[in-house]
Amino acid sequence: MTAFQIRPATLADLDRIAPLFDAYRQFYEQAPDAALAARFVAERLQRQESVILLAEDAQRQGLGFCQLYPSFCSVEAAPIYVLYDLFVGPAARGGGVGRALLLAAEARAVQDGKRRMDLTTAKTNRAAQSLYESLGWVRDEVFWAYNRRLG
Repeated sequence: MTAFQIRPATLADLDRIAPLFDAYRQFYEQAPDAALAARFVAERLQRQESVILLAEDAQRQGLGFCQLYPSFCSVEAAPIYVLYDLFVGPAARGGGVGRALLLAAEARAVQDGKRRMDLTTAKTNRAAQSLYESLGWVRDEVFWAYNRRLG
């Protein structure tokens, strides 16, 4: 794997992040929609509703990203980050980009005063689960997750 760097993304990075975000959505069985991906990422960045960390190579090609959403834990009465999105493009997989993104997210969370980070992943996403567990993430065996589609 070639050298890469990880940094906070800005709106100027939209052309590098949006295709990765669209590929991420496709990984989770959503139809390709480049316009939707660009619009969603642009809104998050413009409104400062999330922190997006971008991994890029020396030519500034996007290799992967992770997106952190600020939230709170009522039980701990503390701020947290929800690591909702983590994606590494197929050509960059196996080169340490995902691990580096997770470590950069952890450093950012500490810097921002967050007490914890939470994430969910598909039960079938064994590669990601292995990575998370190798970095000390603990799978919740106590709580079930629920959601309800609205509209």
